[in-house]
Amino acid sequence: MLVELLILLNLILGIVFGFIHRGKEDYFALLRNGALAGLLLGIIFVLASNYLIPRGMSIDIGIPGVLGIFSEIFIFLILFLLGAFIGDKIEGIRKK
Repeated sequence: MLVELLILLNLILGIVFGFIHRGKEDYFALLRNGALAGLLLGIIFVLASNYLIPRGMSIDIGIPGVLGIFSEIFIFLILFLLGAFIGDKIEGIRKK
């Protein structure tokens, strides 16, 4: 339950990031800045879910060790970037 909330929070933060990101549809800058912010949030959320939540309740994609942690960070990064592009599209629609 708590992990789903972290995933939803990550997506919502991505949408907010994309919405407040200034610029005229500069997708490369949004991708670069979103990747940095998403990587930072991914590391924080994965470490929080692995060390603060009991093991049976955290994200488990079936890959043990460091590779599994990097895979989880990558999933959070992709979700943040998806949210950032959704937020940018919402901002573009709102301007029209």
